[in-house]
Amino acid sequence: MGGGAKRIEAQHAKGKLTARERIDVLLDEGSFEEYDMFVTHRSTEFGMEKQKIAGDGVVTGWGTINGRMVCVFAQDFTVLGGSLSETHAQKICKIMDMAVKMGAPVIGLNDSGGARIQEGVASLAGYAEVFKRNVDASGVIPQISVIMGPCAGGAVYSPAMTDFIFMVKDSSYMFVTGPDVVKTVTNEIVSAEELGGATTHTSKSSVADGAYDNDIETLEQVRRLFDFLPLSNREPAPTRPFFDDPARIEARLDTLIPDSATKPYDMKELVLALADEGDFFEIQEAFARSIITGFIRMEGQTIGVVANQPLHLAGVLDIDSSRKAARFVRFCDAFNIPILTLVDVPGFLPGTAQEYGGVIKHGAKLLFAYAQATVPMVTLITRKAYGGAYDVMASKHIGADVNYAWPTAEIAVMGAKGAVEILYRAELDDKDKIAARTSEYEARFANPFVAAERGFIDEVIMPHASRKRIARAFAALRKKSALHPARKHDTMPL
Repeated sequence: MGGGAKRIEAQHAKGKLTARERIDVLLDEGSFEEYDMFVTHRSTEFGMEKQKIAGDGVVTGWGTINGRMVCVFAQDFTVLGGSLSETHAQKICKIMDMAVKMGAPVIGLNDSGGARIQEGVASLAGYAEVFKRNVDASGVIPQISVIMGPCAGGAVYSPAMTDFIFMVKDSSYMFVTGPDVVKTVTNEIVSAEELGGATTHTSKSSVADGAYDNDIETLEQVRRLFDFLPLSNREPAPTRPFFDDPARIEARLDTLIPDSATKPYDMKELVLALADEGDFFEIQEAFARSIITGFIRMEGQTIGVVANQPLHLAGVLDIDSSRKAARFVRFCDAFNIPILTLVDVPGFLPGTAQEYGGVIKHGAKLLFAYAQATVPMVTLITRKAYGGAYDVMASKHIGADVNYAWPTAEIAVMGAKGAVEILYRAELDDKDKIAARTSEYEARFANPFVAAERGFIDEVIMPHASRKRIARAFAALRKKSALHPARKHDTMPL
């Protein structure tokens, strides 16, 4: 019963489930094995010896999601506001240690008022113990955090080091310092929702990967994501039965690219056309929308997708989209998930805001992530691939295994108009001459065949055959192995 019937009612009144109810929704029915149910805190300060509740504000254990093992901890807000004590932290550390040993992912359901003030530095030490385990488990087992209530102060750094963070709209928030401290220090007046709510973190800060309307929908989506992921870096991602012909012809793709080079189209149409059963789980949908990241399956196998989105800022790379994609590529590489890159990129976003914000360093993160990846990588260029952005988006030169292009692809240093203005500056006054030069440049370079002549593109394929060709490419690459020279770790641009 946690903190008792009255507190459970208060939790329900806020539209929130209790810790145990959340575990019931998340895990397969009857699969939960609980540990440390009778653990209590040892504090005697501030009359705490009179407030001992079994479990000490966190439910820990393991269970299954669609039959696959997962370790879970769920903070219980009905017990002393879910605050973290020394023993509360020890329970979380114990289940995380077990997860690493067993090779099972960890899902943390966070709903806590923060460190237990009555325990002072002992609770802070508990947080640091959890942080250390987050770092040690990174890249070894997938870690998913679900923010289902308050998460403030030092508590935010544990989710921040996990692979995915999901939030519940209107009932969860994350911030390092709350609205009252912000007002005292900077005189800014801001609500908890504006400062660290789900909308803020999914669309502005990129801290969270997704937000859903209520506890149940959020946990159902976590179950869906879990089905795409391997249990650890020692295991392949799960293969599931599929009922979708890998050689399926998609005639609609032949008309996806508009006649005008400046007209946008929705790259998600291509992603859905390639995926088994049109099933796509998008990551960070509301942030940096000029790039799409997420998971699909091809022939039942999990594939990570990175795709420029021409509907937003013409699909350019900028600070935010580079960071978003780089983090996703590194996750896929860490857990042996093949990467499909769909390219329609006119270049990097120009402007002082981008340069002052360090677009050079952030763009280099994506380049570094792709160049370092050793998983199977297939790239398809649909339309524009200009300048340095062509190199960065998983080009052959930085390690992609198979590179395809549609006949509509344009692979060049820059667009025809800009190129002609530089090459034929002396003729700028003569509009007819410039028009002729532009069409001449387009005929020579605004196509994939110059790159194909050099072997930078392996094959120019018809759009309708894309699913078949890409599926076959990934099938051929299943046994790919690549070795890096020995080193302690790289010094990627951070």
